[in-house]
Amino acid sequence: MATKQIPYKIYLEENEMPKAWYNLRADMHNKPAPLLNPETLQPMTAADLSGVFCDELIRQELDDTTPYFPIPQPILDFYRMYRPAPLVRAYCLEEKLQTPAKIYYKFEGNNTSGSHKLNSAIAQAYYAKQQGLRGVTTETGAGQWGTALSMACAYLGLDCKVFMVKCSYEQKPFRREVMRTYGASVTPSPSMETAVGRRILAEHPGTTGSLGCAISEAVEAATSMEGYRYVLGSVLTQVMLHQSVIGLETKTAMEKYGIKPDIIIGCAGGGSNLGGLIAPFMGEKLRGEADYRFVAVEPASCPSLTRGVYAYDYCDTGMVCPLAKMYTLGSGFIPSASHAGGLRYHGMSPVLSQLYDDGLMEAVSVKQTEVFAAAEQFARVEGILPAPESSHAIKVAMDEALRCKQTGEEKTILFGLTGTGYFDMMSYEKFHDGRMDDYIPTDGELAEAVAKLPKVE
Repeated sequence: MATKQIPYKIYLEENEMPKAWYNLRADMHNKPAPLLNPETLQPMTAADLSGVFCDELIRQELDDTTPYFPIPQPILDFYRMYRPAPLVRAYCLEEKLQTPAKIYYKFEGNNTSGSHKLNSAIAQAYYAKQQGLRGVTTETGAGQWGTALSMACAYLGLDCKVFMVKCSYEQKPFRREVMRTYGASVTPSPSMETAVGRRILAEHPGTTGSLGCAISEAVEAATSMEGYRYVLGSVLTQVMLHQSVIGLETKTAMEKYGIKPDIIIGCAGGGSNLGGLIAPFMGEKLRGEADYRFVAVEPASCPSLTRGVYAYDYCDTGMVCPLAKMYTLGSGFIPSASHAGGLRYHGMSPVLSQLYDDGLMEAVSVKQTEVFAAAEQFARVEGILPAPESSHAIKVAMDEALRCKQTGEEKTILFGLTGTGYFDMMSYEKFHDGRMDDYIPTDGELAEAVAKLPKVE
């Protein structure tokens, strides 16, 4: 059978969109360790989580055996506004690098939020609405998640309160204003609005914040207001579930043209994009049906996989959330004010952490000046200005393509382009002006944070 001519952009038909989310945990031989109640150190139950999360999301979070969850029709209808997202062959980048490798990227930036985050935002907002809630609270790093959630809440008529990491709040005012345009209230975190925020500010005067800080504030706000629940944009398994539409679409598009990737690459902060992209491919690997090489790319300033420890830790800096077993730098670790705000989280998804610990996935860390150099080169040849987070995957995809150039191997490389960087121009400005540095935490700094991990037998 002859291979079909591969177009520049591969689009799926509407009827080829996934009708169900894929739960990777169902195929994992070693299941992720359960979340623990921070007071009793016993596995969290649905009752324990009910005051924080929506009921249906709790069911999804705790279920590690059901392989597929049907996507409700209202969510499918919303997805059709911007999905299926295109799978793009990077012909121009291949030519620029003079590589025998074939490079593909799944582009998730073709919606107003500018990223993949909308895939889970609409799902979580939908379940909150179905439960009869008034609103939701959340955190956001670079602002993509907050933007996506504010869009979803506006669509469904829910109130949305966002705690935005302070350095991103100051670096990305336009993304903040998009959130406000969609009706969300946006507070720089840590703030004086919550008890945990005041405590963090007292302990770390002048801090630029972190995702861990913002999570603590958002959880406190949700649990102190009647009719509200907290929603999270990454890390949790329910988020990986919703983001599986990325990988499912990608796999369908590749199979349509007889393409099989050798290397699958994604940026990694909390893990939502990477987990969603690799899910169906990793499922095949776990079932022994195919083999792939998976690479997680994280910032050298916040290297949870490459320099962290695999242990139970708090999901937030304020230590009010459940304990998760994950690769972590310690919940008290506050990363430098890097420009990939969405990757400034001290830990990694328990699902991805388990896969990494089992040797099923690799991880590398990269410096931000190298990341922006790759982003600039990509923008000049592919015509898309990528988000700093996405550019971590671009950097390593280019490295792999250049390695193929040296060895003569014709590998097929797939990476996730999670979103656009049009609201990140202050970061690009610092790079162009030579004012961007490459802060890398010392072993001593990491050891100090890890030493404060909770004692779990």
